[in-house]
Amino acid sequence: MLRKLSVIAAVAGLLTAGVAGPALAAHGALPAKKVEWSFDGPFGKFDQAQLQRGYKVYREVCSACHSMSLVSFRNLGDKGGPFYDKKYPNSNDNPYVKAIAKDYEVADIDNETGDAIKRPATPADRFPSPFPNEAAARASNGGALPPDMSLLAKAREEGPDHIYSIVTGYAAPPPGLKMDATQHYNQYMAGDLSSYWSGSHEHVPPGGFIAMAPPLKAGQVTFDDGTPSTLDQEAKDVAAFLMWAAEPKLEERKQTGFAVLLYLLLFAGLLYASYRKVWKNESH
Repeated sequence: MLRKLSVIAAVAGLLTAGVAGPALAAHGALPAKKVEWSFDGPFGKFDQAQLQRGYKVYREVCSACHSMSLVSFRNLGDKGGPFYDKKYPNSNDNPYVKAIAKDYEVADIDNETGDAIKRPATPADRFPSPFPNEAAARASNGGALPPDMSLLAKAREEGPDHIYSIVTGYAAPPPGLKMDATQHYNQYMAGDLSSYWSGSHEHVPPGGFIAMAPPLKAGQVTFDDGTPSTLDQEAKDVAAFLMWAAEPKLEERKQTGFAVLLYLLLFAGLLYASYRKVWKNESH
């Protein structure tokens, strides 16, 4: 009897989920905007100029709240990176990378006294966090913890399209949407606004709330190459940079994959030729 009841409950649960699923999905975020990236496709590559602009957006805007703790300064000078220079195959020797690192201070220990100190970063150091701990990060951001951006572009299903859409997806909240001062309406943020919506439940607005205020605006960053710093351009550039940060070996991976496929094709041809030669006088 108990087994029968369990089966009935399980079936009822599945049916309920099947009915509720579409309703919740209808209240979710809008699909990310589709952007054409230079690194798309099997032969795509990062645009170095775009990565340099994206780094500047991160440095001047995003790094005030978001860490990138899995990325070392020397990675900026690796092949495929924003400041790669073939004259410096060892990125630790890249003068531009050294100059960038010196702009940061990292925590260290004085070898003589054992005291905690701050020193200029070197290419071997990783990007430091803007906050000393999680509590400080939450306190500075209305209770929300800013995510580390090292792997953000790979952690989101829609990749850099998601980052671009979030940054450009802020909108004025529709009338009837209840919000407090720490919330910002974003059409591309995951969430269900049903409980905050005073209108018809058939017309719940898409998107959700995000604690981060709109981080970018036109003209906020001056690009060194003279590219107009529109909101759209800044968002694309920083999304591309964060994609590189999440997968800095993307170009090498694609090149290796192409070489492996070529090898497999040649091997298959040789194998077939050997098969024909060995069994040519045998009936099948």
